[in-house]
Amino acid sequence: MQALTPADEDAAIAVCARRPDAHVFVASRIQEGALRTTPGCLLGYADREDPLGWRSLLWTGANVVPVDVGPDTAPDFAQRLRRRSRWASSLFGPADDVLRLWTLLTPSWGAPRAVRGSQPLMSTTVPPSELGLALEERVRLARPAEVDAVVPAAAAMFTEEIGYPPYVGSVTSYRRSVAALIEQGRTYVLSEGPDVVFKADVGSVALGTAQIQGVWLAPHLRGRRRAVPAMAAVVEAVLRDHAPRASLYVNDFNAAARATYARIGMREVGEFATILL
Repeated sequence: MQALTPADEDAAIAVCARRPDAHVFVASRIQEGALRTTPGCLLGYADREDPLGWRSLLWTGANVVPVDVGPDTAPDFAQRLRRRSRWASSLFGPADDVLRLWTLLTPSWGAPRAVRGSQPLMSTTVPPSELGLALEERVRLARPAEVDAVVPAAAAMFTEEIGYPPYVGSVTSYRRSVAALIEQGRTYVLSEGPDVVFKADVGSVALGTAQIQGVWLAPHLRGRRRAVPAMAAVVEAVLRDHAPRASLYVNDFNAAARATYARIGMREVGEFATILL
Protein backbone atom coordinates (compact mmCIF):
# COMPACT_ATOMS: atom_id res chain seq x y z
CA MET A 1 0.00 0.00 0.00
CA GLN A 2 1.25 3.50 -0.77
CA ALA A 3 0.19 7.09 -1.29
CA LEU A 4 -0.54 7.88 -4.92
CA THR A 5 1.29 10.67 -6.75
CA PRO A 6 0.35 12.77 -9.79
CA ALA A 7 1.98 10.09 -11.96
CA ASP A 8 -0.79 7.71 -10.83
CA GLU A 9 -3.65 10.03 -11.76
CA ASP A 10 -4.80 8.27 -14.94
CA ALA A 11 -4.62 4.83 -13.35
CA ALA A 12 -6.60 6.00 -10.31
CA ILE A 13 -9.29 7.51 -12.51
CA ALA A 14 -9.53 4.22 -14.38
CA VAL A 15 -10.10 2.34 -11.11
CA CYS A 16 -12.93 4.74 -10.25
CA ALA A 17 -14.38 4.25 -13.73
CA ARG A 18 -15.20 0.62 -12.88
CA ARG A 19 -18.31 2.03 -11.15
CA PRO A 20 -18.82 5.69 -12.11
CA ASP A 21 -22.00 6.21 -10.08
CA ALA A 22 -20.34 4.89 -6.94
CA HIS A 23 -16.93 6.51 -7.31
CA VAL A 24 -17.63 9.92 -8.87
CA PHE A 25 -16.67 11.74 -5.64
CA VAL A 26 -13.13 10.38 -5.58
CA ALA A 27 -12.71 10.67 -9.36
CA SER A 28 -13.74 14.32 -9.30
CA ARG A 29 -11.25 15.14 -6.54
CA ILE A 30 -8.49 13.50 -8.54
CA GLN A 31 -9.44 15.44 -11.66
CA GLU A 32 -9.46 18.65 -9.63
CA GLY A 33 -5.77 18.06 -8.88
CA ALA A 34 -5.84 16.62 -5.37
CA LEU A 35 -2.84 14.36 -5.97
CA ARG A 36 -0.78 17.45 -6.72
CA THR A 37 -2.15 19.82 -4.09
CA THR A 38 -2.73 17.40 -1.20
CA PRO A 39 0.00 14.72 -1.11
CA GLY A 40 -1.05 11.58 0.70
CA CYS A 41 -4.80 12.13 0.29
CA LEU A 42 -5.27 8.96 -1.77
CA LEU A 43 -3.92 5.56 -0.78
CA GLY A 44 -3.65 2.68 -3.22
CA TYR A 45 -3.33 -1.08 -2.80
CA ALA A 46 -1.16 -2.37 -5.62
CA ASP A 47 -2.06 -5.37 -7.74
CA ARG A 48 0.68 -6.44 -10.11
CA GLU A 49 -1.72 -8.70 -12.01
CA ASP A 50 -4.22 -5.91 -12.67
CA PRO A 51 -3.50 -3.93 -15.85
CA LEU A 52 -4.43 -0.75 -13.97
CA GLY A 53 -1.88 -1.50 -11.28
CA TRP A 54 -4.28 -0.88 -8.38
CA ARG A 55 -6.82 -3.15 -6.74
CA SER A 56 -8.31 -0.67 -4.25
CA LEU A 57 -8.12 3.02 -3.39
CA LEU A 58 -8.95 4.97 -0.24
CA TRP A 59 -9.58 8.72 -0.11
CA THR A 60 -8.41 10.16 3.21
CA GLY A 61 -9.41 13.81 3.19
CA ALA A 62 -11.95 15.42 5.49
CA ASN A 63 -13.99 12.31 4.70
CA VAL A 64 -12.83 8.72 4.26
CA VAL A 65 -14.12 7.22 1.01
CA PRO A 66 -13.29 3.67 -0.18
CA VAL A 67 -13.01 2.59 -3.81
CA ASP A 68 -13.32 -1.18 -4.28
CA VAL A 69 -12.01 -1.96 -0.79
CA GLY A 70 -12.74 -5.65 -0.42
CA PRO A 71 -12.12 -8.22 2.35
CA ASP A 72 -8.53 -8.71 1.20
CA THR A 73 -7.51 -5.04 1.27
CA ALA A 74 -9.67 -3.60 4.08
CA PRO A 75 -7.42 -4.81 6.96
CA ASP A 76 -4.35 -3.04 5.56
CA PHE A 77 -6.25 0.18 4.95
CA ALA A 78 -7.76 0.03 8.43
CA GLN A 79 -4.32 -0.49 9.95
CA ARG A 80 -3.06 2.62 8.18
CA LEU A 81 -6.07 4.65 9.34
CA ARG A 82 -5.62 3.50 12.93
CA ARG A 83 -2.18 5.11 13.01
CA ARG A 84 -3.92 8.46 13.21
CA SER A 85 -6.45 9.51 15.80
CA ARG A 86 -9.94 9.95 14.43
CA TRP A 87 -9.91 13.07 12.29
CA ALA A 88 -12.52 12.60 9.56
CA SER A 89 -16.07 13.92 9.73
CA SER A 90 -17.51 10.87 8.00
CA LEU A 91 -16.84 7.64 6.19
CA PHE A 92 -19.07 7.13 3.16
CA GLY A 93 -19.30 5.24 -0.10
CA PRO A 94 -20.45 1.81 -1.29
CA ALA A 95 -22.15 0.14 1.65
CA ASP A 96 -20.18 -3.11 1.69
CA ASP A 97 -16.84 -1.27 1.60
CA VAL A 98 -17.84 1.28 4.24
CA LEU A 99 -19.32 -1.17 6.72
CA ARG A 100 -16.39 -3.54 6.27
CA LEU A 101 -13.90 -0.78 7.06
CA TRP A 102 -15.95 0.56 9.95
CA THR A 103 -16.06 -2.84 11.64
CA LEU A 104 -12.27 -2.80 11.68
CA LEU A 105 -12.00 0.83 12.81
CA THR A 106 -14.62 0.85 15.56
CA PRO A 107 -12.34 -0.47 18.35
CA SER A 108 -9.88 2.40 17.89
CA TRP A 109 -12.06 5.20 16.51
CA GLY A 110 -14.91 4.77 18.98
CA ALA A 111 -18.65 5.27 18.75
CA PRO A 112 -19.99 7.23 15.76
CA ARG A 113 -22.63 9.97 15.87
CA ALA A 114 -24.80 7.90 13.55
CA VAL A 115 -24.69 4.97 11.16
CA ARG A 116 -26.69 5.31 7.95
CA GLY A 117 -26.26 1.73 6.86
CA SER A 118 -28.54 1.72 3.81
CA GLN A 119 -28.66 4.66 1.41
CA PRO A 120 -29.99 3.78 -2.06
CA LEU A 121 -27.75 5.07 -4.83
CA MET A 122 -29.93 6.33 -7.67
CA SER A 123 -29.21 7.63 -11.16
CA THR A 124 -30.77 8.56 -14.48
CA THR A 125 -29.75 9.52 -18.01
CA VAL A 126 -33.25 10.55 -19.13
CA PRO A 127 -34.28 14.22 -18.92
CA PRO A 128 -37.52 14.43 -16.90
CA SER A 129 -39.16 16.45 -19.67
CA GLU A 130 -38.92 13.35 -21.90
CA LEU A 131 -41.02 11.55 -19.31
CA GLY A 132 -43.72 14.18 -19.63
CA LEU A 133 -42.99 15.80 -16.27
CA ALA A 134 -43.58 19.49 -15.70
CA LEU A 135 -40.47 21.44 -14.68
CA GLU A 136 -40.50 24.23 -12.12
CA GLU A 137 -39.45 27.03 -14.46
CA ARG A 138 -38.26 29.27 -11.64
CA VAL A 139 -35.47 26.91 -10.59
CA ARG A 140 -32.21 28.48 -11.71
CA LEU A 141 -28.53 28.77 -10.90
CA ALA A 142 -27.80 30.83 -7.81
CA ARG A 143 -25.92 34.04 -8.47
CA PRO A 144 -22.73 35.02 -6.61
CA ALA A 145 -24.51 38.02 -5.10
CA GLU A 146 -27.03 35.65 -3.49
CA VAL A 147 -24.62 33.82 -1.19
CA ASP A 148 -26.16 35.29 1.95
CA ALA A 149 -29.61 34.11 0.84
CA VAL A 150 -28.36 30.59 0.08
CA VAL A 151 -26.42 30.10 3.33
CA PRO A 152 -29.54 29.72 5.56
CA ALA A 153 -31.01 27.10 3.22
CA ALA A 154 -27.72 25.23 3.03
CA ALA A 155 -27.28 25.36 6.80
CA ALA A 156 -30.85 24.14 7.38
CA MET A 157 -30.29 21.18 5.06
CA PHE A 158 -27.02 20.27 6.80
CA THR A 159 -28.56 20.51 10.26
CA GLU A 160 -31.57 18.37 9.31
CA GLU A 161 -29.37 15.74 7.67
CA ILE A 162 -26.44 15.56 10.09
CA GLY A 163 -28.09 16.57 13.35
CA TYR A 164 -25.95 19.57 14.26
CA PRO A 165 -25.26 22.92 12.56
CA PRO A 166 -22.44 23.28 10.01
CA TYR A 167 -20.76 26.08 11.96
CA VAL A 168 -20.64 27.53 15.43
CA GLY A 169 -19.84 31.20 15.85
CA SER A 170 -18.41 32.75 12.71
CA VAL A 171 -20.09 31.82 9.44
CA THR A 172 -17.08 32.89 7.35
CA SER A 173 -15.63 29.47 6.51
CA TYR A 174 -19.01 27.90 5.80
CA ARG A 175 -20.05 30.89 3.71
CA ARG A 176 -16.88 30.43 1.66
CA SER A 177 -17.75 26.81 0.85
CA VAL A 178 -21.29 27.79 -0.20
CA ALA A 179 -19.90 30.61 -2.34
CA ALA A 180 -17.45 28.25 -4.06
CA LEU A 181 -20.24 26.01 -5.34
CA ILE A 182 -22.23 29.01 -6.52
CA GLU A 183 -19.23 30.44 -8.37
CA GLN A 184 -18.72 27.10 -10.11
CA GLY A 185 -22.32 27.14 -11.35
CA ARG A 186 -23.25 24.14 -9.22
CA THR A 187 -26.01 25.44 -6.95
CA TYR A 188 -29.63 25.53 -8.11
CA VAL A 189 -32.25 27.47 -6.21
CA LEU A 190 -35.89 28.49 -6.17
CA SER A 191 -36.60 31.80 -4.46
CA GLU A 192 -39.83 33.26 -3.20
CA GLY A 193 -39.38 36.87 -2.27
CA PRO A 194 -36.01 37.27 -0.52
CA ASP A 195 -35.94 33.65 0.66
CA VAL A 196 -34.45 30.56 -0.94
CA VAL A 197 -37.11 27.88 -0.52
CA PHE A 198 -35.47 25.10 -2.54
CA LYS A 199 -31.83 24.25 -3.11
CA ALA A 200 -29.74 21.49 -4.69
CA ASP A 201 -26.03 21.31 -5.42
CA VAL A 202 -23.86 19.42 -7.88
CA GLY A 203 -21.15 18.19 -5.56
CA SER A 204 -19.01 16.11 -7.91
CA VAL A 205 -18.59 15.80 -11.68
CA ALA A 206 -16.44 13.12 -13.32
CA LEU A 207 -16.64 10.01 -15.49
CA GLY A 208 -19.70 11.35 -17.30
CA THR A 209 -21.59 11.55 -14.02
CA ALA A 210 -22.77 14.50 -11.93
CA GLN A 211 -23.65 13.73 -8.32
CA ILE A 212 -26.40 15.85 -6.78
CA GLN A 213 -26.28 16.63 -3.07
CA GLY A 214 -27.64 19.07 -0.51
CA VAL A 215 -31.27 18.86 -1.66
CA TRP A 216 -33.55 20.92 0.57
CA LEU A 217 -37.13 22.18 0.43
CA ALA A 218 -38.47 24.65 2.98
CA PRO A 219 -40.61 22.84 5.58
CA HIS A 220 -43.71 24.91 4.89
CA LEU A 221 -43.72 23.71 1.26
CA ARG A 222 -43.36 20.01 1.97
CA GLY A 223 -46.34 17.83 1.19
CA ARG A 224 -47.64 20.37 -1.34
CA ARG A 225 -46.35 18.71 -4.53
CA ARG A 226 -43.49 21.16 -4.91
CA ALA A 227 -40.56 18.73 -4.72
CA VAL A 228 -41.11 16.79 -7.96
CA PRO A 229 -41.19 19.74 -10.40
CA ALA A 230 -38.27 21.42 -8.59
CA MET A 231 -36.09 18.30 -8.66
CA ALA A 232 -37.15 17.59 -12.24
CA ALA A 233 -35.88 21.03 -13.20
CA VAL A 234 -32.55 20.38 -11.46
CA VAL A 235 -32.01 17.01 -13.11
CA GLU A 236 -32.98 18.47 -16.50
CA ALA A 237 -30.33 21.20 -16.08
CA VAL A 238 -27.69 18.83 -14.73
CA LEU A 239 -28.06 16.44 -17.68
CA ARG A 240 -27.92 19.36 -20.08
CA ASP A 241 -25.07 21.34 -18.56
CA HIS A 242 -22.90 19.03 -16.45
CA ALA A 243 -22.92 15.35 -17.45
CA PRO A 244 -25.00 12.75 -19.32
CA ARG A 245 -25.77 10.92 -16.08
CA ALA A 246 -27.14 12.37 -12.82
CA SER A 247 -26.81 10.45 -9.57
CA LEU A 248 -27.45 10.87 -5.85
CA TYR A 249 -27.82 8.80 -2.71
CA VAL A 250 -30.60 9.08 -0.16
CA ASN A 251 -31.37 7.68 3.29
CA ASP A 252 -33.52 4.56 3.10
CA PHE A 253 -35.87 5.94 5.76
CA ASN A 254 -36.60 9.11 3.77
CA ALA A 255 -39.65 7.75 1.97
CA ALA A 256 -40.76 11.12 0.61
CA ALA A 257 -37.40 11.87 -1.01
CA ARG A 258 -37.12 8.38 -2.47
CA ALA A 259 -40.58 8.71 -3.99
CA THR A 260 -39.67 12.09 -5.47
CA TYR A 261 -36.50 10.76 -7.09
CA ALA A 262 -38.30 7.72 -8.46
CA ARG A 263 -41.03 9.96 -9.86
CA ILE A 264 -38.50 11.95 -11.89
CA GLY A 265 -37.04 8.78 -13.39
CA MET A 266 -34.15 7.92 -11.09
CA ARG A 267 -33.57 4.22 -10.47
CA GLU A 268 -31.59 2.40 -7.80
CA VAL A 269 -28.19 1.28 -9.07
CA GLY A 270 -26.44 0.46 -5.81
CA GLU A 271 -26.29 1.11 -2.09
CA PHE A 272 -24.22 3.54 -0.07
CA ALA A 273 -23.59 3.81 3.65
CA THR A 274 -22.42 6.75 5.74
CA ILE A 275 -20.79 6.71 9.16
CA LEU A 276 -21.11 10.13 10.79
CA LEU A 277 -18.19 10.73 13.14
